[in-house]
Amino acid sequence: MPKAGIIYNDIKPVACRVAHEIKDKLTASGVEVFMATGVGGILGYSSPRSPVCHTPIDRLNPPGFDAEMAFAIVLGGDGTVLSACRQLAPYNIPLLAVNTGHMGFLTETYLNNLPQALETVLSETYDIEERAMLAVQLFRDDWLLWEALCLNEVVIHREPLTSMCHFEVEIGRHAPVDIAADGVIISTPTGSTAYSLSAGGPVITPTVPVMQLVPICPHSLASRALVFADTEPVAVYPAHPTQLVMVVDGNGGCYVLPDDRVIIQRSPYNARFVRLQPPEFFHVLREKLGWGLPHIAKPTSVELP
Repeated sequence: MPKAGIIYNDIKPVACRVAHEIKDKLTASGVEVFMATGVGGILGYSSPRSPVCHTPIDRLNPPGFDAEMAFAIVLGGDGTVLSACRQLAPYNIPLLAVNTGHMGFLTETYLNNLPQALETVLSETYDIEERAMLAVQLFRDDWLLWEALCLNEVVIHREPLTSMCHFEVEIGRHAPVDIAADGVIISTPTGSTAYSLSAGGPVITPTVPVMQLVPICPHSLASRALVFADTEPVAVYPAHPTQLVMVVDGNGGCYVLPDDRVIIQRSPYNARFVRLQPPEFFHVLREKLGWGLPHIAKPTSVELP
C-alpha cells in the first residue's frame, strides 16, 4: 500500500478541515495516510542560560513519515511550507504545497484547484523541483549548541535591530572580511526573494548553485551584496562585545555570544517540491511580486494619417 503524508497549519480552520477531507479521499483510493501539524518543524529559541535548544537536523520527522512515503501535501502558507521542508527534506519526500495563507510564494496551487492537483499526484504525472537548503550550526568552543535546516535565510543581528554591530566573515579559503552593519543575511537562491530582497540583495533563480551575503543597512558604501559558490562554507564571527541573535527562516534561533562561531554550508538534503506544470520562476515573480509587469499601456497598432 502506498504511503502519503499531510502536514497542515492547525491554527487555520480551513487547513484542518481540508486536511481531513484529503485524508478520507486518499484512504478511499488505497493510500495509507499519516497526518502531522507544522509545529514539529518550528525552531525553538535558546537563551544564554539555556543555550542548547534544538533537535538534530535529521530527527524532526513526524511519526510515520519516512523515506518510503511517496509524497506529502502541505496545507498552509509559506511558514508551514518552511516547517514541512525541515521535517521532511532528510527523507527526500516530495511536497505538494497548497496555499491557504496570503503570499504563498513557495506554494504550488490553491484550494480551488485541489481536486485536479490530487489526481495529478496520484497518477504520478508531475515534475519535481529541488531547492538547495543550508545547514546552520552554532559552536561555542568545540561544542555544537544549536543547528537547523534552512531553506530561505540566516539572519544575525543585534537587539534592537537598529543598532550597528561588527562581523568577521570567512567564505571558504578566502581571506576574512569585516562588515559593519545592523546585521547580515546569508541566503539561498530561494531566500533571495525573501528578506534579502527587502535588504537590497539580487533575485537569484533557484537552479543557480550559489549563496549570497547581504549586509543589513551597512555602514559603508563598499559593503554590498556578495554572491558566491555554495560549495564554500561560511563562518561568521561576531566581532562585537555583546550578544547577538541568530534567526533562521524568520522562525527561531539562538543567541550568539562574542566568542561563538556560526558555520553555514549547503546541506546534503534538498527540499523537493511537486510541480504540476514545468517550473516557471519568472511567472511566479510576476504573479507574486509584480516583476516585469508593464507600467504603461503599449499601443497595439499605429495608425498613419
